[in-house]
Amino acid sequence: MKRMILVSACLVGCRCRYDQGTKEQAEIVDLIRRGQAVPVCPEQLGGLPTPRLPAEIVGGDGDDVLDGRARVVNRAGEDVTAQFLAGAREALRLAQAVGATEAVLKERSPSCGTEAIYDGTFSGSTTPGAGVTAALLRRHGIAVRSDENWQATGDRRP
Repeated sequence: MKRMILVSACLVGCRCRYDQGTKEQAEIVDLIRRGQAVPVCPEQLGGLPTPRLPAEIVGGDGDDVLDGRARVVNRAGEDVTAQFLAGAREALRLAQAVGATEAVLKERSPSCGTEAIYDGTFSGSTTPGAGVTAALLRRHGIAVRSDENWQATGDRRP
């Protein structure tokens, strides 16, 4: 049986980012074409529209959101924590349904950031930490890697 990888949908050309943009990467698109990856957009899965206002985690990182110590707010100050949590749970459910043991996610995203996220000030500054979905996947034993260095330790494609 092939190993399946969960990937951020924006990395395969889906226009699901807050600005309706994409961050397509040919190598990740190739994983989809070979039937080795499944794309997800946790923010859309959580019920947020596209396009939407940008959102950032305030008061911590994704682990803090999962533990109720931080929240996710959009640029207008609206709390969108519930949608981010719902989307993370749906992404986890999908990962488990397809047997994904790893994920390649978009760095700096409040959902998908793996090593860094925007710092909650909407200034473009980052801080170490994971997004909500990345944190939840890790808690459930799914290896999470950044789209920026997922092949740096060697090609781990199935």
